[in-house]
Amino acid sequence: MPLWAVLVSLSVVAVVSAGVGGVAGGFVGAENGAAADEDAPDLNNEVPSGTPSREPDTIAGVAQRVSPSVVSIHGDGGAGGNGSGFIIQNNYVVTNAHVTDALEGGGIEVAYSDGHTSAASVVGQAVSSDLAVLELDDPLSVKALEFGDSEDVTVGDSVIAIGAPLGLAGTVTTGIISAVDRPVSTGEQGEAFIEALQTDAAINPGNSGGPLVDAQGRVIGVNSAIATMGTLPGEQSGSIGLGFAIPSEEAEGVVSHLIETGEDPQADIGADLVLQHQQPGALIEDGRGAVESGGPADEAGLEPGDLIVEFDGSPIRDTPALLELLGEKAPNDEVRISYERDGGEETATLTLGSASD
Repeated sequence: MPLWAVLVSLSVVAVVSAGVGGVAGGFVGAENGAAADEDAPDLNNEVPSGTPSREPDTIAGVAQRVSPSVVSIHGDGGAGGNGSGFIIQNNYVVTNAHVTDALEGGGIEVAYSDGHTSAASVVGQAVSSDLAVLELDDPLSVKALEFGDSEDVTVGDSVIAIGAPLGLAGTVTTGIISAVDRPVSTGEQGEAFIEALQTDAAINPGNSGGPLVDAQGRVIGVNSAIATMGTLPGEQSGSIGLGFAIPSEEAEGVVSHLIETGEDPQADIGADLVLQHQQPGALIEDGRGAVESGGPADEAGLEPGDLIVEFDGSPIRDTPALLELLGEKAPNDEVRISYERDGGEETATLTLGSASD
C-alpha cells in the first residue's frame, strides 16, 4: 500500500497522499455552517433502506443524500490499494491521479455505497494537479454532484468526512476548515502542487479522491493528502488532524479539460526545485539531472544550484511562490526570469514546457 511522502519547508507541508484504503467525502452541516440557499443542487438520492431519515439541512441529512454519489475505487476484483471518487455529470468519476496511478496496468473497478460495481477506464489524468477522471462501463443511477465555489469557503466552516478509511466502511468524522490557500506538494517527487483547503476532519489512507462539500452538497474540494509525523515512505500513518483538499476552483477546470481532451497541460520549467530551501528565491537542486537536458531551463542557460529570484516580473519569496506563478502560465509561454549564480545576478528568457512531456 504505497504512500506518497514529501518534504517540508517553511511554507510547504509534509504530506502523504490519502490514497489507499477506502471511500471518503466531506460534508458541511447547515446547523454549524451556511444556511441552505435557492441555488442548492437537487440532492434526491434515496436514504438507504432501514436508515432513519434526517432533514436535508442537517449533517446527517446531507451525508445520507450525498453518500450514494461517492464511490470506492480499487483494482479489478478488489485487488490492489483503493481510493475514493465521486459521480459528476454524465456518470464520470472524479478522483486523484495518484489513485489511478496505483492501479496502472490492471483493471479498475468502482463500487457504489449499495454494493453495485462497475468496471471503469481512465479518461485522463493530470499528475501536476493530482486529478483524474474515470468513465464507467455500467453506471448506477445516482445524482451527479456539482462543483461549488471554493472561493466562498472561509476558516471555521464546518465539514464532515464520510467513508471507509482503512476499510472501515461508513465511518463519519467532523471538523472545520482550518486554513485556505495552504501550499502543499504531493506525490513521491512532489509532482503535484496545490493551494489546498486544510481541514481537521479526520482523513486517513484510503480517503483520496473523495469530495469535500458545503452545506448545500456542492463539491468545494477533492480530498488529496494528509500530514504525517515523519513517517517513512511505505509506512501507514493515521490522521493527526491535518488534511488537505484540492479547491473546486482548480479541480473543476482541470476536470473539464480532462473530459474534453484527455489531458490538462501544465507549464513546466524543466528543473527540480528544492522545497526545503529557507532563503528568498526558488533554488534548483544541485545535482546531476536536476536540470532536464534540452528542457526549458537548460535552453535558457540555467544550471543546477541556480537561485531563481524573479519570474515574469514578480519577486520570488520561495519555491511555492514560483510554483503558484507557474500554475498561471501555459506551455510555450515566454517569461523573463532573474537568477543568482556565484554571487552575481543574471537574466534570461525561458520558453515554458509541459509537465506532461
